Amino acid sequence: MGLFFNKRKDETTTGLPQWLVASDGFPFYIKAPMVLIGLYLFFNILDLLQEIIVPFAFAGLIAVLLNPVYNRFQRWKFNKIVAIVLTIFIAILVVAGVMFFLSSQIVQFGDMVPQLEKKALKLVASLQTWLSTSFGISTEKQMSMLDEAINNSKTYVGKTVNTLFGIVSFFVLIPLYIFLLLFYKPLILNFIFEVFDENNSEQVAEILQETKGAVQSYIVGLMIETTIIATLNSVALLILGVQYALLLGVIGAILNLIPYIGGIIAIALPVLISFITKDGYTTPLLIIGAYTVIQFVDNNIIVPRVVSSKVSVNALISILVVLLGGTLWGVSGMFLSIPFVAVLKIIFDRIDELKPWGKLLGDAMPDDPPPNVVNPREAEERQQTLF
Repeated sequence: MGLFFNKRKDETTTGLPQWLVASDGFPFYIKAPMVLIGLYLFFNILDLLQEIIVPFAFAGLIAVLLNPVYNRFQRWKFNKIVAIVLTIFIAILVVAGVMFFLSSQIVQFGDMVPQLEKKALKLVASLQTWLSTSFGISTEKQMSMLDEAINNSKTYVGKTVNTLFGIVSFFVLIPLYIFLLLFYKPLILNFIFEVFDENNSEQVAEILQETKGAVQSYIVGLMIETTIIATLNSVALLILGVQYALLLGVIGAILNLIPYIGGIIAIALPVLISFITKDGYTTPLLIIGAYTVIQFVDNNIIVPRVVSSKVSVNALISILVVLLGGTLWGVSGMFLSIPFVAVLKIIFDRIDELKPWGKLLGDAMPDDPPPNVVNPREAEERQQTLF
């Protein structure tokens, strides 16, 4: 890190004990365990400090997103504190509006709970009978398999629920973090510039600018994606005549922000409602088909053009970091993992020693892949596409 951190010209390592002097001559069998131990300690600390880091990370993302609004108020000659308060107030109004819409619609589900419970019990009984007659699985064995599956998923589900409750409990702390981050923004930026070498000030400024742009673009891209998916879901459910189509469409779009789990729940909700309000299996099957098409459009058209294009992390790394984030911090980790990796990629691309890692995280294929490593035909085809 000597490339960036300040170091006085007359600073030397003479006179220091040998064990304090950095050495690059360690063999691999010493370096590898040190790296593994360092990674283990790093992730263990992240896990232990989850309740502190998660709300602060969300506050940082939201502060970066709200920064243009805050700058706009400042250009209008508003007082600094007033500008920050107005910025946070606007954000709270938007969130409150969405929550009010959802809560007012969800209240209507209260009348359907007894019907839902009755229908669910009937469906479970039918499924148990079908499994017993078709596959010879007794009811007792089915219940034992279900209990085992529930027990295996308790840890992950519990961690996810704890994370969600943690986010709710920090509803007051997050706005406070946002206020302080916006208020002390000059102090934080000045610290970042002073801690690095003066010769790299332009490089640091470029990294900060690109990081801000990537985070803002990613969150805005998610908002655009959510709006499009909510519209498509609602239109599909309205055409199929499903009750509460608008509410279910919006909830499905919000759940779609949670990778893997959210998409399954988003399909299950309208299917259950259709089972309660309609006879037969035609409408549920049509809902599954419509949501499958919407998911295909989302994954292959909307996300690559609206979200992924603004955060150029390849699909393989995206899946890995989302799963790692989910294991570490639950749903919050899934959401935070992509912008975190995008920031790392921006930093890696600006440091010569780390550029290979930046290329590994990105989605750009190499212009001249080595023929002795890559399949010769694939390398030849790649060269032909360049011309």
